Amino acid sequence: MTNKRGFTTRSLHTKYPKPDVHGALHMPVYDGVAYEFDSAEDMEDVFTGKVKSHIYSRTSNPTVEFFEQKIISITGGAAAIAVSSGMAAISNAILAVVMKGENILASNHLFGHTYAFFKFTLPSWGIDVKWVDINSTKAIIEAIDSKTRVIFFETITNPQLEIPDISSITAIASKHNLITVADTTLTPPYVFNSREHNIDIDVTSATKFISGGAAAFGGVIIDNGKHWQSIPALSRFKIFEERSLVAKIRKEIFRHLGGSMTAQTAHYMNLGVDTLALRVDRSVENSFSVASFLENHPAVQKVTYPGMKAHPQNSLAREMFNNKPGSILTFELKMDSCFKFMNSLKMIRRATNLNDNKTLIIHPYSTIYSEFTEKEKGEMQIRDTMMRLSVGIEDADDISDDINQALKNI
Repeated sequence: MTNKRGFTTRSLHTKYPKPDVHGALHMPVYDGVAYEFDSAEDMEDVFTGKVKSHIYSRTSNPTVEFFEQKIISITGGAAAIAVSSGMAAISNAILAVVMKGENILASNHLFGHTYAFFKFTLPSWGIDVKWVDINSTKAIIEAIDSKTRVIFFETITNPQLEIPDISSITAIASKHNLITVADTTLTPPYVFNSREHNIDIDVTSATKFISGGAAAFGGVIIDNGKHWQSIPALSRFKIFEERSLVAKIRKEIFRHLGGSMTAQTAHYMNLGVDTLALRVDRSVENSFSVASFLENHPAVQKVTYPGMKAHPQNSLAREMFNNKPGSILTFELKMDSCFKFMNSLKMIRRATNLNDNKTLIIHPYSTIYSEFTEKEKGEMQIRDTMMRLSVGIEDADDISDDINQALKNI
């Protein structure tokens, strides 16, 4: 299908890998585990890679394959692989391109579980992590050595809501023959195309916007196929050329460690992608409205949202994300009363997810980052006065009204 067609059109009209025997308009859910072959010779051809077909649903499945094809259709990526969670996307991608003895440069502002994976798990596997200020080109360049393989960052940090200068990062990576891996969870494909911004590997939590309102959890790795020739860890898979990364994950990392997406989950994801643009537009519109309300409320000390003119990277947000800088904002009250405020909310839900259809609130300091020391929290700018709001698709006035009545109770 021509790329001139719009985002939602491309999603809705992605072709099935094979025509459905009954002509179903929605890809059926293939819950089966194993697949039969007409002959032993056919079976051999598939196992040896001469013919592409499904063997066992832990490594590939028709419904999951269709979801992967949708992702390729809407992003223009060279290849994509769906996994069981956003963390599975990050771990599979890193383990596919970084070998023991090598290191990665990582932003010092990351989602808590990503930070923990890099800080505690990777070093035990012989992969070092160097923490850098991702907004400082000087700091990035100074941290690079002969063993550096990857620069990892989030397109919008969670929950600091900072936006890195991606063009500068990719330029540094290109000059030093490094791989860029970007977590694009807060900026779904509808608002940010990683391929167009020269990012090598795109990892995202499909649990968020893509799933269609927290209907299921999963992750996606998009291989933009840009630098497969220069990655030593992919040497055995270079026959797959621009699909080398996904080939290694499917045939080695993903197959051996597990973490596959189920057919039922892929079904939810397929439906979610079709309405992604509609939900993003509504959530972003609501975010602008709620941020403005909070900014002008006398009980609120500080509001952070990349869409606000006061945000230091507002111009960058408008440029890179087509003025749709996500649906996450943080705010702090003039009084130390976060718990009392949250407990006074009547409609907004106290929950840890992002980009649900419902508006959600959480206190990161006492929850997601509760395992970290005061020093570590400070380094990541996680304050006990900060609350994170994931703005949903309810009517904007109802969200603001619920916040307003809760503020009156503190």
